[in-house]
Amino acid sequence: MALKQHTDHRLRYDQQVENSRSFVLPFIERTKTIGPGTEVLEIGCGEGGVLTPFAERGCHCVGVDLDPPRIVLAHEFLGDEIAAGKMEFLLKNVYDDDFLARFKNHFDIIILKDTIEHIPNQEKFIPYLKNFLKQGGQIFFGFPPWYMPFGGHQQLCLHKLTSKMPYYHILPRPIYKGLLKLGGENAGTIEMLMEIVDTQITIERFERIIHKSGLKVVQKQHYLINPIYRYKFGLQPRKQLKLITWLPYLRDFLTTCVYYTVQ
Repeated sequence: MALKQHTDHRLRYDQQVENSRSFVLPFIERTKTIGPGTEVLEIGCGEGGVLTPFAERGCHCVGVDLDPPRIVLAHEFLGDEIAAGKMEFLLKNVYDDDFLARFKNHFDIIILKDTIEHIPNQEKFIPYLKNFLKQGGQIFFGFPPWYMPFGGHQQLCLHKLTSKMPYYHILPRPIYKGLLKLGGENAGTIEMLMEIVDTQITIERFERIIHKSGLKVVQKQHYLINPIYRYKFGLQPRKQLKLITWLPYLRDFLTTCVYYTVQ
């Protein structure tokens, strides 16, 4: 069933900040300097929690999202930082001409945390991101592979059975949709989950897109237990076994989260 952080916006923001400070920023910092003067863009920024630790380190941060209420919350939670010119949050589509004109070759770091699996036509979108990078800039991706137990985001369901049942999202679309209806999920939830069926991404497909885009994987980390699960399910983060990370396709079923930086 829906977790507290799905409705408690401040709690969700605080968890984003802590997870970013403990895992996302240190991962990126292994291969990219983070500090005053670093220009950071987050696509799908939500309330701004992921960006907050970067602003604390002196970076100038721009967050962009298509969900108006979450941009409103970002302005509420980070009003002082926005007023000081440290952060900026925009209700904007990155494909818009004015966004590209303003930010072409502008950013040292682009962040997509739990975002790429929601974006259609990733084969077009991922290479498009190169437009916004400075020379030597890097892109961070963090996402749950589609075939992992909850890769369909069914944990967002409102009912206990449909929210806790693993793997059934990989059934044929009509069967998956029928089970959601049978479980009592409302039309809005079902529509949201069907959109994720349409935009699903696996480790293998992601790496193929990166290669075809002329980008290079700088580093990667696969997790058996997603760091964010300590908030959602009380589970401690655990890195995936090296042997599993070397086994294509099987790793998708057993890996709950992957981190990549590419350039």
